[in-house]
Amino acid sequence: MDDSNTNPCRTINWSDKIFFGFDDFKLDSIDIDKLDSLYNFLNNNPNAITLISTHTDNIGSDEYNKLLSEKRAQSIINYLIKRGINRSRIYYMGYSYEIPANDNNTKEGRQLNRRAEFKIIFVL
Repeated sequence: MDDSNTNPCRTINWSDKIFFGFDDFKLDSIDIDKLDSLYNFLNNNPNAITLISTHTDNIGSDEYNKLLSEKRAQSIINYLIKRGINRSRIYYMGYSYEIPANDNNTKEGRQLNRRAEFKIIFVL
């Protein structure tokens, strides 16, 4: 077997998601608890980095929602940095409403689409 082509990373999906209110990027106490759990994991695993994916519902323009996605990511990044995680271990993608998890034609679906998801990447 040729080891030169093996992937030096292992990726897992972090189970906790953060959900945002309409047109909002602020973190509430439930979000902080979830981020503290992520912080503890990253702090105890120095070879791990995180990829944050932020999403919106489909209300408003793509340009506005792209900016809102970035604000959501930045609020999470700022919190993790404040706790002590080095910025070089945090990456993000703001997807606007490009990747809905639920139906944007219902109030409930739109609420579930306003989210942040996390992947943990272990550099081996």
